[in-house]
Amino acid sequence: MSLRAWSLLLVLSGTIFLEGIDVAMLAVAVPTVRADLGLTTGTAAWVMSAYVLGYAGFTLLGGRAADLLGRRRMLLGWLTVFLLFSGLGGLADEGWTLILARFVTGVAAAFMTPAALSIITTSYEEGPQRNQALLVFAGTAAGGFSLGLVIGGLLTQLGWRWVFFAPVLLAAAILAAAIALVPKEPRPARANGAADAQGSGSVRGGFDLGGALTAAGAMLLLAYGIIRLEHGLTGWQVTAAVLAAGLLLAAAFVAVERRAAAPLVRLGILRKASLVRADLGALLFVGSFFGFQFVATLYLQELRGWSSLQTALALLVMGVDAVLAPTLTPRLVARFGNARVILGGFVLAVVSYALFLPVGPDWSYAAMFPTLFLTGLAFALAYGPLTIAGTEGIAEEEQGLAGGLLTTATQFGSAVGIAAVTAVYGLAGGGLDGFRAALVVPLVMVVLGAVITATGVRGGAARAREVQEAAQAPEAPEVPQPATNVTV
Repeated sequence: MSLRAWSLLLVLSGTIFLEGIDVAMLAVAVPTVRADLGLTTGTAAWVMSAYVLGYAGFTLLGGRAADLLGRRRMLLGWLTVFLLFSGLGGLADEGWTLILARFVTGVAAAFMTPAALSIITTSYEEGPQRNQALLVFAGTAAGGFSLGLVIGGLLTQLGWRWVFFAPVLLAAAILAAAIALVPKEPRPARANGAADAQGSGSVRGGFDLGGALTAAGAMLLLAYGIIRLEHGLTGWQVTAAVLAAGLLLAAAFVAVERRAAAPLVRLGILRKASLVRADLGALLFVGSFFGFQFVATLYLQELRGWSSLQTALALLVMGVDAVLAPTLTPRLVARFGNARVILGGFVLAVVSYALFLPVGPDWSYAAMFPTLFLTGLAFALAYGPLTIAGTEGIAEEEQGLAGGLLTTATQFGSAVGIAAVTAVYGLAGGGLDGFRAALVVPLVMVVLGAVITATGVRGGAARAREVQEAAQAPEAPEVPQPATNVTV
């Protein structure tokens, strides 16, 4: 790639790095924020949950908005919103101000991240160049989260408000670079009120308001219901009602999209098996990763009494994926194919989490190290190729939608993983037994992901054999046709 292409990639990857480091730093700082502002346990929990709610609730809408309203416009506009509300969080003196700031920051990320991803998939040619760009993007995301744990620990020592002000400075630098490097695009054409003749539904400029409202409502309710699973059996009636309402709105969304002339989500895109398989795989893999990281953090801090900085340094080895994703993974993808590399990542994760199941009350760091390293390696193998699989073969005008679906899956995955391990931990009575029971959740998730991925490996192998056999088959001799004279 040219120098300008690399510069553009680094700027776009900076947006996902910003998102990752922002979440990780706050995760470390929440106990200090709670103590300083005198927040209740519920309010402190909502400081984290509000971001997930905003992100998961609007990612699908954000992905399609990038296609319809302009990718550059969405990236620059919502990056500015991210910057402003991160600053508001740093100035907050009340719990409700923090919650509002985190919710709007999550909404901004929901529009900003799919826009950046779709600019990559439409700016770099499909094949090795795009694969390399997506793997750099994925590695940068992992690096942001891993470094965020350490940087968050250091900044919290200086004052928790720096956890909010640091992303403001980083966002300002990325915004200035993006204005200079992200190419301008023509204004999307006005919709003609109907899908194109091929039925792709790729009508630019049309905005499906009914689909947008029902999609956002369904995603918000489902995300809230998943977050409430953390409470276990407490208030289960409310949790069940919220999830049921979310499912009803999801059904209404499908009905609206079937009738819409220019749908927010062309339902036909879900017939692409590789996309659905990648999105499900991403949901399960990211959910298992965040679920495991959450359990490991609780184990080190609550049971072992480690400080937030000691915990962050211990988990830093999982950041090996930031180095391996753009270096090792492209070579493996080129040699073995996307599906096999993804499956390898899932298998490594199964081994990694299984090794941690017998965790003891006084395990040495050397005993934990194999799991932490293998978890980072598994992330390097699976996450980037899942991003490739989720956007590969999609028409340019629907790349934002594909990116939105993938990001929605990862956000719901993280919410499911954390909520499920928290619920199981509580039901198991807490303590060491609770940690061991909760660790079963990420293990089950990656086993399911491995099974789903294996179907793609088998299908890919069969298609490859068919192509090879067709190429090797002798051409059939041309049969001469008798001349026919037609008199009119």
